[in-house]
Amino acid sequence: MKRYCMTLDLKDDPKLVGEYVQWHKEVWHEVKDSLLQSGVSALEIYLLGNRLCMIMETDDSFSFERKAEMDAANIKVQEWEALMWKYQQALPGAKPGEKWMLMEKIFSL
Repeated sequence: MKRYCMTLDLKDDPKLVGEYVQWHKEVWHEVKDSLLQSGVSALEIYLLGNRLCMIMETDDSFSFERKAEMDAANIKVQEWEALMWKYQQALPGAKPGEKWMLMEKIFSL
């Protein structure tokens, strides 16, 4: 098992943040299925203000490249990502089109 921690900001608008939270109370089953099929075994998203933190646990079959290929071929995942981009904004230093950015673990107990 591998664990990844990623971050992303939402647009700094309480109404949009609230809508984003509502969408995540009923994530489309196609999106959940895609995550599981890619090797994600657990995923949690935390919110503070407009900053998101995602913790993702994966099995040995998971790779970001494979997940990106699977996402590109899945129409419903593409629809979800386009919808979520209404609420999200790239972090400073993000490459064009980059959303979630991988965080570096600096401490473990």
